[in-house]
Amino acid sequence: MNGDLPPRHIELRRSEGLAIVWADGSESFYPVAMLRRLSPSADARAVREALEANPLTVLPSTAGHGPLRAEAAEMVGNYALRITFSDGHSTGLFSWRYLREIDPSGRTNTRGGHA
Repeated sequence: MNGDLPPRHIELRRSEGLAIVWADGSESFYPVAMLRRLSPSADARAVREALEANPLTVLPSTAGHGPLRAEAAEMVGNYALRITFSDGHSTGLFSWRYLREIDPSGRTNTRGGHA
C-alpha cells in the first residue's frame, strides 16, 4: 500500500472528525480530539515530547474555546491537509503518509494512535 497516494474522498465532520476513503478503498475515521493531539506541528510535537519525558507536564490551556471542533480543512498541494481547529491551531500539515500512520483502525498504524 502506498501511503503517499491521495485519498479518493475526504469529509470533514466539524464536531466529530475526519472521514477518509483511500485510493485502495479502505476507510479511516479520525476523531477531532485525536487529530489535534497528534498534530504534526512543531508546537504539538514539543508538547508530546514533554509529556513523554514528564507525564506531569502542564498542558497548554484551551479554556474559553468551547468544545473542540475542526473548523476547516484545506488541501496543501497533492500531499497533505491543513486543518484549522476551534482553538486557533492550524499549523500542522497532515500528509497522507502521516494520516495512514496514525489511522485509528490500526490497519496501517505504526504509532499506537488508537483514539
